[in-house]
Amino acid sequence: MGAKAEADAAEAIDAIRRLVRALRESSREAEKRAGISSAQLFVLQQLRSGETLSVSELARRTLTHPSSVSVVAQRLFDAGLVARERSAADGRRVDLRLTTQGRSMVDRAPRLFQERLIAGIADLPVVRRRGLAGGLRALVKSLELDKGAPEMFFEENQRRSRK
Repeated sequence: MGAKAEADAAEAIDAIRRLVRALRESSREAEKRAGISSAQLFVLQQLRSGETLSVSELARRTLTHPSSVSVVAQRLFDAGLVARERSAADGRRVDLRLTTQGRSMVDRAPRLFQERLIAGIADLPVVRRRGLAGGLRALVKSLELDKGAPEMFFEENQRRSRK
């Protein structure tokens, strides 16, 4: 690897380390203060407006695959933090809403770094945002990490620690 390539790689790795550290610290703070994973808290926070949302709508809001959101939503339902109800508009659809306990948790929980990360990416100029997405997509593919739906940040750790 040439000096320029090495410097570019070091800069990219440093940026990834900073992002991972911020995500990890935010996740630890969420678990400490709210007692749930940051992924679970992130889903709860999407429901804070009081409206009911389907799993597909939550997936769009969290920028996550519906299967990943479904797993998290099930945990929240099991914990009594969200309630399920049939959609008035479409009886085939199940909507989720915060319970009183879920609202209380959201009200006292810390702001998550992933909200800032999403906003920061959205605020990038279009060319940079697309370049970032394309570069990361290529890296993930070259590392053969592109199989299956990606889980929400640190939710996989939550699942392993409960087994």
